Amino acid sequence: MSATISAELADGIERSADLLRGRRIAVLTGAGISTDSGIPAYRGEGARTRADPMTGGRYLSDEAARRRYWVGGHLGWRSFASTQPNEGHRSLARMERDGVVTGVITQNVDGLHLRAGSTRVVEVHGTMRRVLCLHCGQVFDRRDIAQQIEQLNPWITIPERIVMNPDGDVAPESSDGFVIPTCTVCGGMLKPDVVFFGEFVPVDRFRAAESLLRASDALIVAGSSLVVNSGIRLVERARRRGIPLIILNREPTRVDRWAHIVLAGGTSEVLPALEERLS
Repeated sequence: MSATISAELADGIERSADLLRGRRIAVLTGAGISTDSGIPAYRGEGARTRADPMTGGRYLSDEAARRRYWVGGHLGWRSFASTQPNEGHRSLARMERDGVVTGVITQNVDGLHLRAGSTRVVEVHGTMRRVLCLHCGQVFDRRDIAQQIEQLNPWITIPERIVMNPDGDVAPESSDGFVIPTCTVCGGMLKPDVVFFGEFVPVDRFRAAESLLRASDALIVAGSSLVVNSGIRLVERARRRGIPLIILNREPTRVDRWAHIVLAGGTSEVLPALEERLS
């Protein structure tokens, strides 16, 4: 047992392993699983609160806000895309390979579960890897859009040190003169394939998450404060079925009272410890 795990947490891990052993486990992850990869969380200790998050309506109606978003998104994406999976991501991938974990439902847009080797991943809030045309529906690789941005804005440079936000963007000093990328097929408006504040999770994506949960008979919530509605809805479905619910998060969540066991710890330490006992 790692020296970073307290006796109380170690006892909780043992009880969790006893409860989960032999069950098909779905895992719901949030920003807390990626903090050890250098991506900040939205909430909790050390989080950077966003006073002015981008909303779907504002993105569509405010060209100046859209321009600022693309400047910050481009500057942050280069750093965001270079982050690497940590031991929490890798542990879940190994447990899926071993038949312990049925799949991962993630609220993150960083793609780190896939890069760690997980194969059944439902990205309920989308992904920064793709960009969509809102007019013709064409899908682009984010790397191609980054190349277009740099061709349209040859003056743009990536700072040596940036302060990245949880969604992979930064707060730009200025967006003056920036040319917004457009669809190379129809010239339409582009949008990263992510769910902005105030937008709904696409129905087919949420149904895929529900399907994964129905195919499982236990749920671990790892690194999520369970403030976002999509996560709460999935936990509520698990609660109604009466299946074991383990919540692993450094800070308390809104639904700790529903959990069979609450583990107040870090995902990079606790998930490998659970893996050791379940695989």
